Amino acid sequence: MNIQDEIKQRECDLHTHTRASDGMNTPEENVRLARERGLAALAITDHDTVAGIEEALLAGERDGLTVVPGVEISTMAGGQDIHVLGYYVDHRDETLLARLSELRQTRERRNDQIIANLQQLGIDITMEEVIGGLGRPLKPDESIGRPHIADALVRKGYAETMRDAFDRYLAKGAAAYASQPRISPQEACAWIREAGGAPVLAHPGLYEDDELVRSIIEQAKPAGIEVYHSDHGPEEEARYLALAKEFGLIVTAGSDYHGVRQGQVFHGDIGSRRISIDVLDRLRQACRTTGL
Repeated sequence: MNIQDEIKQRECDLHTHTRASDGMNTPEENVRLARERGLAALAITDHDTVAGIEEALLAGERDGLTVVPGVEISTMAGGQDIHVLGYYVDHRDETLLARLSELRQTRERRNDQIIANLQQLGIDITMEEVIGGLGRPLKPDESIGRPHIADALVRKGYAETMRDAFDRYLAKGAAAYASQPRISPQEACAWIREAGGAPVLAHPGLYEDDELVRSIIEQAKPAGIEVYHSDHGPEEEARYLALAKEFGLIVTAGSDYHGVRQGQVFHGDIGSRRISIDVLDRLRQACRTTGL
């Protein structure tokens, strides 16, 4: 084994989704793919739910892969949807579970508004059709997201690709975009800490507002920032690496893998963004530190 192979076997992808939220794969399938990519560790970070963690932990134990229990919490700041990743949360914590349930209800209201907006645009689509695209019943602790709606738009011929569906209808500022009042990043960071975890600001480049990013860091005081993400280019990586150094933040990396829809990987493939497994020690240490 050469040095490059040895390095790869000590790397992790800290941002993936399963069908517990808007991913396409089971948690077990994500673990298997991570093993095939030569990763040493993988985080499961579904939107506003921890429903996929137990299955992933069991699969990781069986396959010899470290699984980091996580979550991606939906918040709002500066009129934008802001996502906060939480690592090593207690996925059985009753308070966290109740709070995430409330967030999923907010997500459902937003989905209903998006569907209503699409219908007002003359698009023949229902939430039943969106859920039907899963090919299975939706479990109570799972959530529907915009990728599910985008998938339905492509299936019905209203968009050519997932990206086209977002650009035309679902992205911020697009024709059917909708938003609901959400908790603040500060609250999300507090929830994560109260559940025993370490909060990390997700994909700051997607917000296209570095002053807002700086403000969130100053006010919410996350333990880390996702410098390396599938939608970050070299310039974004350099900016957020500098910001991490300025504020003493843990640097993380994640593909934001959602699986394959309409023949396309959404956002990036598992392992396409990775970082040394040594970061896990820093995240675990942050879980034990108060006043970050």
